[in-house]
Amino acid sequence: MSFRSAMLRTALGRRANPALNLKAPVLRRRFATEGGPEIPKPSPPGASSVPYLLAGVGAAALGAAYYFYGTSGTPKEAARTADTAVRSAVATAEGKTGLRRGQEEYQKVYDHIADTLEKEGYDDGSLAPVLIRLAWHASGTYDKEDGTGGSNYATMRFEPEAKHGANNGLNVAREHLQKIKEAHPWISYGDLWTLAGVAAIQESGGPVIPWRPGRIDGFAAQVTPDGRLPDASQAQDHLRHIFYRMGFNDQEIVALSGAHAMGRCHTDRSGFDGPWTFSPVTFSNQYFALLKDEPWLWRKWCISPLLPYTRI
Repeated sequence: MSFRSAMLRTALGRRANPALNLKAPVLRRRFATEGGPEIPKPSPPGASSVPYLLAGVGAAALGAAYYFYGTSGTPKEAARTADTAVRSAVATAEGKTGLRRGQEEYQKVYDHIADTLEKEGYDDGSLAPVLIRLAWHASGTYDKEDGTGGSNYATMRFEPEAKHGANNGLNVAREHLQKIKEAHPWISYGDLWTLAGVAAIQESGGPVIPWRPGRIDGFAAQVTPDGRLPDASQAQDHLRHIFYRMGFNDQEIVALSGAHAMGRCHTDRSGFDGPWTFSPVTFSNQYFALLKDEPWLWRKWCISPLLPYTRI
């Protein structure tokens, strides 16, 4: 049985009720849009709309330049104003040129991602865990105080952010999704990476994830500083510092930690090795069950000064 067939049957079985016919054809679930308004139908393109595209982008560039160089606004205000200007220009251009994409187009990208999750010879045969990690690390740099970071600009494409220690190994996910980007060049990297995270969770038996498009590609100047993502060797105070910066509370920190049910540790990335659970390509609550029910002992790795726990 293939990876996806096993995962989908597990997911459908878990959600089964007496009215569900499990003998019916198994269909890949569609990505969720409950997080925002319905994605509009794509508009037909027109050659006469090209001037609007140029005018809209030009206006945004002029507005952003004026704000940066013609006012005494703070960097935070400057960044927000420039972002608003660019977004307005993009929205205008999409509406006038027919470049706006509908739900059917995003569904094609989702399906392309889902069709390529299996990979022989990589970890446990699936790219789903590393795609979830990419979506999380692209989003986990967000700072609620100044609005910087997060998935919007997909700045992990650039150095030094791409080489931050916390992002070790994510080149695997970025390179895989680059092939999908080339097949669907219209989608932004931020939308692609986060949609890949949605597909990875849903296709691994996880919950339906509300998702909406609209992220834009940023520039190297917008990369985030190192240290915004969790360090596996640190304690709870460090976790609170990292997650409070994004606006999460303790309960949400614990809930988000449950994503460790997917995937495994790698010595060349975190200094640890081994899977988190017995089913590292299935989205479940096994991470919490093992923490709660299993006895633990200290274990040392010869290759690392870190001291993680291991089960007896």
